[in-house]
Amino acid sequence: MADACQREITRLRRENRQLRSELGRSGCRLPADPPLPHHAFGPRLIAVSVNIARIAGLRGAEKILELFFEWLGIAQKAPDSSTIRVWMQRAGVAEIQADIPPGDPADDLVWMADHSNQIGQEKVLVVLGVRASQLPPPGKPLQHEHLRVLAVQPGVSWKEDAVNAVFETLKAKHGVPRAILSDEGADLKKAAKTMTEKYPGCVALHDFKHRAANRFEGLIGNQERFREFAKNIGQTRCAVQQTELAHLAPPAARAKARFMNLAPALEWAAQIEWLLDTPQAQSRRFMTTARLEEKLGWLRAFRRELSQWRECQQVLSQSLTFINERGLYQGAARDLHWLLAGQTTCGPAQRLRKELVLYVHRSEENLKPGERLPLSTEILESSFGVYKAFEGQHSRGGFTSLLPAFATLLKPATPTSIRRAFATVKQRDVAAWVKTHLGPTVAARRRRTRNEFRAARKPVGDTSETTES
Repeated sequence: MADACQREITRLRRENRQLRSELGRSGCRLPADPPLPHHAFGPRLIAVSVNIARIAGLRGAEKILELFFEWLGIAQKAPDSSTIRVWMQRAGVAEIQADIPPGDPADDLVWMADHSNQIGQEKVLVVLGVRASQLPPPGKPLQHEHLRVLAVQPGVSWKEDAVNAVFETLKAKHGVPRAILSDEGADLKKAAKTMTEKYPGCVALHDFKHRAANRFEGLIGNQERFREFAKNIGQTRCAVQQTELAHLAPPAARAKARFMNLAPALEWAAQIEWLLDTPQAQSRRFMTTARLEEKLGWLRAFRRELSQWRECQQVLSQSLTFINERGLYQGAARDLHWLLAGQTTCGPAQRLRKELVLYVHRSEENLKPGERLPLSTEILESSFGVYKAFEGQHSRGGFTSLLPAFATLLKPATPTSIRRAFATVKQRDVAAWVKTHLGPTVAARRRRTRNEFRAARKPVGDTSETTES
């Protein structure tokens, strides 16, 4: 028995040495991943490539895969960026066109709708869906992976009728939504109202952040002192950015939705006030007091107003956090009132608090007993940011055929989702989607104009072709 065991150990050692030798000659191997039909790669590698591209972009994904293949000694060509782009387009179109899973009527589906614009007249209407019964527990905000992309619809004119047409298409496909949540843009607001009138089970809700920012602006935006403060911010940024005080430049102002993004300016003002009042600060070693006062001393005249504006901002920030983490439910207005009670001392902040609590109270009237719904589209706005980051510099050139990939950015791809997507959507389906929804893009029209101009400037007799770049 002992001899038999020894012989078996010797045989296993010999096989182990042989396998080690083969591994040393051939390098690492990828996990078993049979290629999909008519593809050179399997669903596991496709899913990994898509997930890397979601984070690092298309060219970044290609370079990362090449580096890892080289490091691991894998004798296989990594997928290039154009191939990964096609994969993401196919997966995105499949997600947009997907039907409701069998046995899942989703009668508690909430639609979140908003527009995004990059350049030119074209806007994209995006509608995301989340089931009320599948919201994260109170205290945890919505994440991208909780959402489903229902529509990505580009268009030049988004009047009420155009939005109604998209909503009716979604209704036919997914059923009557429990709620439609949007900002207070006129076209979306009217279309949502039309849906609630036609389908009594549907309610229209309006984004809390936009309402809060509008009320914030109404309270202080028209104040002469605030306009003076905003003007000084812009002048100071220009005055210090090429000086030794460049690190103290105020944040860039945003003309659009500035009251949603006022917090950085107020935080900057608090920092500069502290610096002005603290001569012993080590941060002042590289500047003179005279220069600091010359460029930034004007903030002293705004101390009282800044105190009030910060209190208003605190009300807005705490209210938004409350709504993002807890949503809308019966009793939300009461809880928000007690959260903010005792924290407001100035008149504007007290009025803002009362108006926001009243708005939440009125929104509660649409709820069923025990129901909880989202009241913030901030997660939808952040999805636009994710898409623009994915596009990189191309986000400045208008929407392109990459738009279908929007639907792949909110949650990781899996081998199962890739198999399902590629079984239902072919490359020709992507081409048809782009042709139907996008037409000639800004980038395509720019190339056509440039090439026509170059052709017109050719010397007579020059037969060289104009290259598309």
